[in-house]
Amino acid sequence: KVISRRLLCKKGSLKETWHVEFDLKDSGIDYTVGDAFGLFPANHPDLADAVIKALDAPADFPIGGRTLREYLIDSVSLSPAPDMLFQLFSYITGGERRQKARALSGGEDPDGDAETLDVLAAIEKFPGVRPDPEAFIEALDPLQPRLYSISSSPKMTTNQVSLTVDAVRYRIADRDRHGVCSTLLADRIEPGATLKAYVQKAHAFALPADPNVPIIMIGPGTGVAPFRAFLQERQATKAPGRNWLFFGHQRSDFDFFYEDELKAMRTSGLLARLTLAWSRDGDQKIYVQDRMRDSGRDLWEWLTEGAHLYVCGDAKRMAKDVEMALVDIVAQHGARTPEEASAFVTGLKKAGRYQQDVY
Repeated sequence: KVISRRLLCKKGSLKETWHVEFDLKDSGIDYTVGDAFGLFPANHPDLADAVIKALDAPADFPIGGRTLREYLIDSVSLSPAPDMLFQLFSYITGGERRQKARALSGGEDPDGDAETLDVLAAIEKFPGVRPDPEAFIEALDPLQPRLYSISSSPKMTTNQVSLTVDAVRYRIADRDRHGVCSTLLADRIEPGATLKAYVQKAHAFALPADPNVPIIMIGPGTGVAPFRAFLQERQATKAPGRNWLFFGHQRSDFDFFYEDELKAMRTSGLLARLTLAWSRDGDQKIYVQDRMRDSGRDLWEWLTEGAHLYVCGDAKRMAKDVEMALVDIVAQHGARTPEEASAFVTGLKKAGRYQQDVY
């Protein structure tokens, strides 16, 4: 059951990030820090209605005891368009359009627009092609649950779980697109609503078994989520190990998630160090990997004392940049060649001292 949601970024931010809390009482769900929360979303009814209109089909067309509209809202994915849909189109059209549909079904991109084709855009690309609604539904992928890193500790908030969610919104051509689950949480649910959910147990992303071990956490943006959970857990269990958090975003005035909490943790000593990076505050873009290099000597010292290092967030760029920075730090402050530094970081991973939750 949804308890509450609140914006984490302030007015003026270029992002839209929400803190959402759920009540787990009587759900049979429990979790540990590091786990992810899986939610079963629903497509926006307006998008389902637009697909029905483009198909020129009745919304109440019966399919297996349900209606076409019901299927489109809660059972099938409407983005991106799957290969099977183009294969279906190729069966019921001819000429150049059949060739184009076949090319798309084979993973080709004849018009250079394949990445923009969700299900509605795919139908609109082949006007007049009207598949049987039941065959159409069978050609679509099932609507999959979405996973979010949990940002709370059950030892701090019993029978509750919280998430830190970026609302995904973007525009292609003349139509707004929406993240199916993120905008459900942002726009279409209210406190008291219930959602189907489950816990995805973490594999190799957990606090050290020894509470005395220091930890270094690198989590820009919503990557801070599991580290808020880690810190709550260490606070609740009175773990004596030192904690160091690297957090970054665009602008400090608008995008400092959990600012009051983190500053209070710094004041109390729970956070031994809080290192911040803002990419849009000045002329020079500063990222967490830049702050790592700035603090390289101290970071190396923590590692030599047995610290575990954690990274959460973007896999494509941030996580790779962080690893490169770490290799550079080991080489510089550990007096190693680049090859030896890289081997050292690989050794941290094998020993479970360098763990990542990236996506």
